[in-house]
Amino acid sequence: MSTRLTARRRAARTGQYLALLGYLVFLAFPLLWLVSTAFKPPRELASLHPGWIPDHPTLDNFRQAFDEQPLLRSAGNSLIASLAAAAITVVIATPMAYVMARHHRSPLSRAATGWIVVSQAFPFVLVIIPLFLVLKEVRLIDSLSGLIMVYVVWSLPFALWMLAGYARAVPRELEEAAAVDGASRLRTLISVTMPLLAPGIVATALFAFITAWNEFFFALVLLKSPRKQTMPVILTHFIGTEGVADLGPLAAASLLATLPSLMLFAVIQRRITSGTLAGAVKH
Repeated sequence: MSTRLTARRRAARTGQYLALLGYLVFLAFPLLWLVSTAFKPPRELASLHPGWIPDHPTLDNFRQAFDEQPLLRSAGNSLIASLAAAAITVVIATPMAYVMARHHRSPLSRAATGWIVVSQAFPFVLVIIPLFLVLKEVRLIDSLSGLIMVYVVWSLPFALWMLAGYARAVPRELEEAAAVDGASRLRTLISVTMPLLAPGIVATALFAFITAWNEFFFALVLLKSPRKQTMPVILTHFIGTEGVADLGPLAAASLLATLPSLMLFAVIQRRITSGTLAGAVKH
């Protein structure tokens, strides 16, 4: 009986690893193909039997991409909008999430939860026209400030929901112990609660940054001046009027647009996964 049970567990574990491996391959395939395409010369791109590894790797696609489009300027615009949106989102969402977590039964908290759920049901197309009219009235069309405001409002519901979950995981006993030791409410929040919320804040900031960095539709509609366009909008310029893509430079520019998100996640992933409360309670 025990032998059969052990065999079943091993088979289940093997199936889990195989499923995980398949999922990783599914996620990695577009990125690997993008890298391969970015370094291929035009002759290999037009081949009927493309391969994974370029036979003659070249950097001409990157040079052509920089020559044809203002990638650095658009990347700077995207970076400004993404960093500002992430910072403002975290500043607004952190105290709101803490209040929701500590007073989750209050009418205000329930109303905020309802707002989060309802806001996720609105598609882009439904809100873009009234949003455009509102920003036009306040003269924020064709400005990074208006785009940042839109990104903050769009990211805030999900960011608030994320941080509220982290805040609920912080035991009240830690704050009560700090109060017994004579710490004020503000001191408790700064010295006890905020360090425990740090992984959640970092994860929320990462979510807001990536959402703003990859966003295309709002930037396309709200930004008209070529000097203010963001990276996703500039990438569409590699597609001709007849829908034919300049594949090599497009792949090179897309690869460059993907790197900031990957690098940022690689740098702070340990901070995201280190959000444990082990050893925080006094013994």
